[in-house]
Amino acid sequence: MRVFTVYRVDYARGVKVPIGAIKERRLTERGNNFFDLLHLARKTFAESPKDAFRIALGKTKVGMEKEKALGRRIQI
Repeated sequence: MRVFTVYRVDYARGVKVPIGAIKERRLTERGNNFFDLLHLARKTFAESPKDAFRIALGKTKVGMEKEKALGRRIQI
C-alpha cells in the first residue's frame, strides 16, 4: 500500500499546497490505479467542479524526502 499526497495547485503562482493524502489499497496493478486515485481525490477534496482541476497527486512523503536528500527541487 502506498500513500499519495494530495495537492491543490495554484498555477498562477506555481505553488503546490498539500491538503491531504490518499492511500492506495489495491495490491495489483490494474492499469488505471493512478487515474482512479486522482478521481477519488478530486471527489473528496474539491470544493467545486471548477476546483477539481486544481487537485493533483504527488509522491509519497518518503519519496519527497529522497528527492530532497538528492538535492532535487519538487516541481509542478
